[in-house]
Amino acid sequence: MASFILQTDKLCKSFSNGGTMQHVIKNLDLGIEAGDFTIIMGSSGSGKSTLLYALSGMDKPGMGKVIFDGKEIQDFSNDELAVFRRGNCGFVFQSIYLLENQTVLDNVLTGALIVQKNSTDLVEKAKTLLTKTGLHEEDFKKFPNQLSGGEAQRVGIVRAVINEPKILFADEPTGQLNSSSSKDVLDIFTEVHKNGQSIVMVTHDIKTALRGTRVLYLRDGGIVGDYRMAPYGEDDLKERRAGLTEFLDQMGW
Repeated sequence: MASFILQTDKLCKSFSNGGTMQHVIKNLDLGIEAGDFTIIMGSSGSGKSTLLYALSGMDKPGMGKVIFDGKEIQDFSNDELAVFRRGNCGFVFQSIYLLENQTVLDNVLTGALIVQKNSTDLVEKAKTLLTKTGLHEEDFKKFPNQLSGGEAQRVGIVRAVINEPKILFADEPTGQLNSSSSKDVLDIFTEVHKNGQSIVMVTHDIKTALRGTRVLYLRDGGIVGDYRMAPYGEDDLKERRAGLTEFLDQMGW
């Protein structure tokens, strides 16, 4: 029997739209294993981001359970959720949300110091991680407005993984990047996954989806397709793309 790091049980989420309830997630059951690189796809309005936010504790479901590493988090208070997310979750968004008045290094350290108290070790860890993403010592003192989009997203990834989260959540992380920067960022996600990081990512882009080991397809608030792949780089890319494309065609993507 699979051991899940993240599960849902009859998960539901609705919003009021002009007095009418819109049911975005409907009785959704899901299990994610540690070490999975799970991609969430679907047409616009299918509930992809809503599901991601519910899974990560960024938003509370209307009904049902979210069981994260054995803890039912749906009934946590806002303060409890904030503490839980800091210790267990990393987040990478399409909009990178770096603090404009802080340097690259300070952006990485600001949240990390709340969780990890040894500032000397943490600074060295931050520098090591930033270097692994292709940034250089002279970049660490730059401010966000001095970075390219790809460089800023690399900083965002380091900020997300420095506390070694149990799951890294990403919502369209390459949506605002050019093709070259997108590849660089996706290579970083592939590398952290190879090192054992569990990832849940929302995307509409097939090049991004190819990096996953599992693709979930959402329609009308439910999972209608579940496709498995080997870790990226362990099979032929053309065959990988052909298999995923066939699956997405069957889903009506």
